[in-house]
Amino acid sequence: MKSSTLLSNKIRNTYLGLLKPLVERIAKSRIHPNTFTTTSFIFGCAGAVVIASGVVRLASILLLVSGILDNIDGNLARLTGKTSKFGALFDSTLDRYSETIYFIGVAIFFLRDGAFATAAATAIALTGSFMVSYIRARAEGLGYSCDVGFIQRPERIVIIGISGLIHPWLLIAAVWTIAFFSNFTAVQRLIYVWKTAETETNGRKD
Repeated sequence: MKSSTLLSNKIRNTYLGLLKPLVERIAKSRIHPNTFTTTSFIFGCAGAVVIASGVVRLASILLLVSGILDNIDGNLARLTGKTSKFGALFDSTLDRYSETIYFIGVAIFFLRDGAFATAAATAIALTGSFMVSYIRARAEGLGYSCDVGFIQRPERIVIIGISGLIHPWLLIAAVWTIAFFSNFTAVQRLIYVWKTAETETNGRKD
């Protein structure tokens, strides 16, 4: 199953290419990748507090910076040879906490504004986001590669961050988009693993 993402590989590679000189410079400073993981988490939590208070554009900037720092830590670990199983677990754990806390901040923002339906959609978006990550982790634990789906974590950060940066009320469209497509992506991953498992079973029978 070939599944496209909102951010094409060309866009991702261009972005990572722009980030590479910065990562190489940081590598010379011998800062541990986990430092960036933790800093990314702090920026994400700060963004959650800021958006809950109603300052959407500043919160969006903090979220986007958090995303950049999260990209730096993984690339820095690979460049410096400091990848580890714990580092991967630490990164994934703080990513989930950061995303959860930020979505809670978004929900509070809409609740304070009386947009109860969108606040509920935020909860649905958060649930879908968790399922996207959970299904991949569970599938990989069963021996299946599962990096497929239309909206993954980078797309979610871009959608929420850019929409809030352009205009606060674009967040409404962003939340509903993520609410739908994150759950759609979860289903995509289930179908992908199901088809992969079926192919393996049929192959053994042949």
